[in-house]
Amino acid sequence: MKQFIFLFLAIMLEVVGTSGLKASEQFSKLLPSVITVVAYVCAFYFLGLTLKTLPVGIAYAIWSGVGIVLISVIGLIFFKQSLDLPAILGLGLIIAGVIVINIFSKTVSH
Repeated sequence: MKQFIFLFLAIMLEVVGTSGLKASEQFSKLLPSVITVVAYVCAFYFLGLTLKTLPVGIAYAIWSGVGIVLISVIGLIFFKQSLDLPAILGLGLIIAGVIVINIFSKTVSH
């Protein structure tokens, strides 16, 4: 169970880092740039802890899939970026993939 707490923290920190990256305007703003670097370092630290017990392919699939969906929602809400129907369908497929992995895969120990 601890590996999923670490994975959750890695995902949240990656989303913060990516949001900071957008807000940094190509690293031209100091505070968002610092937030980006610190968040990514911490995200990779927690992802590394996750990999002690979870297979790398599964951990990365969940980390990147959930991160993509969350950052898309943040882009929609905070950065006023729109999503077209194919993008929404693709995000739905990513969510479905993460659900299938977590419910049906025997490589994920719950």
